[in-house]
Amino acid sequence: MQDNISTIQSGDKQMMWINIVNAGKKEIQYLKRKFKFNDLDLNDSYAQKFAQRPKFDVRNGYCFLILQFPFYNKKSKLVEAEEVNFFIGWDYVITLHRNSLLPMVELYNFCENDKFYRSQYFTGQSGFLIYELISRLQQHCYPMLDHISLDIKNIENNIFSGRERRMVNEILTVKRNILNFRRIMQAHESVINKLTREKIDFLNLSDFKDYFKNAIEHTREIWDILNNQKEILDALENTNTSLVSFKLNDVMKTLTMFSVIVFPLTLFAALFAMDTGGMPFRESPYGFWMVIGLLVVIALGMLLFFKRKKWL
Repeated sequence: MQDNISTIQSGDKQMMWINIVNAGKKEIQYLKRKFKFNDLDLNDSYAQKFAQRPKFDVRNGYCFLILQFPFYNKKSKLVEAEEVNFFIGWDYVITLHRNSLLPMVELYNFCENDKFYRSQYFTGQSGFLIYELISRLQQHCYPMLDHISLDIKNIENNIFSGRERRMVNEILTVKRNILNFRRIMQAHESVINKLTREKIDFLNLSDFKDYFKNAIEHTREIWDILNNQKEILDALENTNTSLVSFKLNDVMKTLTMFSVIVFPLTLFAALFAMDTGGMPFRESPYGFWMVIGLLVVIALGMLLFFKRKKWL
């Protein structure tokens, strides 16, 4: 068996979990030889491939399930999708993934090393193990949602502390995370509903219907939280844009008034600098200071005019 294929069996060998990490050609060939799975399902299970949408299909003697779950990439600071492929039979579960989802790794290690966990989840039917995997992966979403809420709160505090320009990139990053999160979770409810509604002779999931209803409720709760976060962030983005625009308009107004004041002063200075006869104050020993005083009076007059018009 390949190094990245590991197997756990119950004590009575009535239940088996095969866990495959980064499935390549050898791993897919192993599944094809041992279980005779459909080629379409096996092709969807390669580690380098990524399904465009979650799905659930009933085949001859087994079910094939694709779900995507979020994980936080610390390097890129983005929420990204990890795909998990499930082959589900009466007495076995096969999972294929890229080992980025901590709850799945932890549960496998617990079941491998602790008889208590094996006795809890290896009950002779695969339905409960599937529910436990989905439930743990859903629960793992909540800390990420809390982190996004903290990011939103931090953005709000910084916006109203005068750091709105710095928050533009932060807002876009958090919006991207929420968008990725929503894209990942969007189809979960319909897929899990389909899993419980299908009448499968070899897989009696009706015994676990209440458990999967709980998983559906978690999916709806996660979706509602994401919607609320999206609305709050949209409002903060609009507020931030308004503040940035207001400050920019204020700066532009100041620069415009400065230009209006400087232009006539420059014009007068240019006129008095002309080397022609008849210019006032030219022959006076105090002519330079008189011209400077005139320019100051003009500037003060314009400032007073702007102030009375409440443009300052």
